[in-house]
Amino acid sequence: MKKKTLYRSAACALAVAMTAALAGCSETAESESTAETASAETASPETADDSAYDYLANFSYSDGFDENGYLDGVTAADYVTLPDDYDDITIDASLAEVTDQDITDYINQNILSSFATTNQVTDRAAQDGDTVNIDYVGTIDGVAFDGGSDQGYDLELGSGTFIDGFEEQIVGHTPGETFDVNVTFPENYGSADLAGKAAVFSTTLNYISETVTPEVTDAWVQENLSPTMGVTDVASLNAFVKKQLAFNNQYSEVYTQLHDKVSFADELPESAKEYYRNVLLYGIYSYAQKYGTDMTTIATSGFLGTGYSTVDEFIADMDGSINTQVEQTLLLQAIAEKEGLKCDTNTLNTEFVNQYGIKDPSNFTEIYGENYVKCQLLDSIVMQNLIDNVKYE
Repeated sequence: MKKKTLYRSAACALAVAMTAALAGCSETAESESTAETASAETASPETADDSAYDYLANFSYSDGFDENGYLDGVTAADYVTLPDDYDDITIDASLAEVTDQDITDYINQNILSSFATTNQVTDRAAQDGDTVNIDYVGTIDGVAFDGGSDQGYDLELGSGTFIDGFEEQIVGHTPGETFDVNVTFPENYGSADLAGKAAVFSTTLNYISETVTPEVTDAWVQENLSPTMGVTDVASLNAFVKKQLAFNNQYSEVYTQLHDKVSFADELPESAKEYYRNVLLYGIYSYAQKYGTDMTTIATSGFLGTGYSTVDEFIADMDGSINTQVEQTLLLQAIAEKEGLKCDTNTLNTEFVNQYGIKDPSNFTEIYGENYVKCQLLDSIVMQNLIDNVKYE
């Protein structure tokens, strides 16, 4: 239920989860077959009629919410019964603990990686773990074979990307060298023409790629992060990251206990359920449009984790997840209603940086619409208020 940047809020995140799932599918599709190939293998235009979903061309992630970040036209209190002690929550104190190493790792992986540069190293031998740039031409009995050659390929030594023995033979060579790599394709190799065959790859090591990340200093933070984040020095950056990590550590436990305290109406609002169905459908629709295929093909191809005979079958299979998402959105909205919390435009502009460390929300509102982002922010504010008042044991 987390997103790359707006990761703190769990409610309302189904849209992004679906987008991420389809992005993962696209990587698989591109590595094994194109969307067009999959279309030819799994469905034909005569059997795939997606006209019932044409309305998705006008879908917006903000369709389900109003200008305050609430479900549009829905009063959550009509569907959620909150007990008087809904905010009386006790959690393990270890969930609030964040080490200096946790903070460093987060900064390295999620912030510094965006500022990293790559140097081309040419004055030392390649080592295991290096990423090297190589040209290679593969031959069997002196004859080049299809798929056996490439130029400017980046290979991490020790990754196991190439067949056994290839990467190990690059270790110890220096950029500028051309040398032979001798390997034998495994007997069970996917191509019958290559399986079990001895091959020679004439390989040129062009350079070693060395990633350089900047040193985090007050001056660096001020120059590179202060314009976009609410931090001005290393101390404020560490404090912000610590708060983020503690929040994430505690979120699931706090929400679980909260959910156990409340009761829901037997029938949830159909408008909210319909919205989340459309979120899922729009993910499939967008992917189909991008790759020039149809929604039925995607549903039947296994791209969604398993094969479905129709798109409707997939949506029916997701009914439980949709109900869970609706409950989550309703629950946090019910607390917002009770506490008099709303996320109007002023709140969006002032609180977005406090919750997400980003001063300008426009990059997100342009993609998802303002009301969707308001929903995200409102849920984070509600959960932050709960977490700020938990008891520890």
